[in-house]
Amino acid sequence: MEFSQRLRQLREEKGIERQDLAEYLNMSYSAIAKYESGVRFPDKETLQKIADFFEVSVDYLLGRTDIRKPFIPENYKEKHKITKRDMLQYEDFVKHVNAFFMDDKIAEEDKEKLFKDISELFWKAKETNKEKYGKKKKNVR
Repeated sequence: MEFSQRLRQLREEKGIERQDLAEYLNMSYSAIAKYESGVRFPDKETLQKIADFFEVSVDYLLGRTDIRKPFIPENYKEKHKITKRDMLQYEDFVKHVNAFFMDDKIAEEDKEKLFKDISELFWKAKETNKEKYGKKKKNVR
């Protein structure tokens, strides 16, 4: 799905009109209409404002991932570089985890907490594997 489709979908999910989004972004209604029709593309700053407004990642808006807002623990980001492979594995993991959240009986707040906890376990496992199977330093004698 491309940016224009994602923007329209997010706006409709939130139940707001183009004019409301335009006012929040301090731009014209026609600019939003052009974004949604694919005629125009926002600059970097506007793209970040849109992502913040809808509480999604810029990567999600751009169609680079289907994960709206990935959860990567700060301590993991401080210790390790997040690679494209890491994100592809995380995206695959999230697709499988989403099956647990199909039940509408679970409150959204609980789903979010569960997702965060499960994601944290994923990144802890990644860290353990990197420490265990990562590049070994050569012994200097």
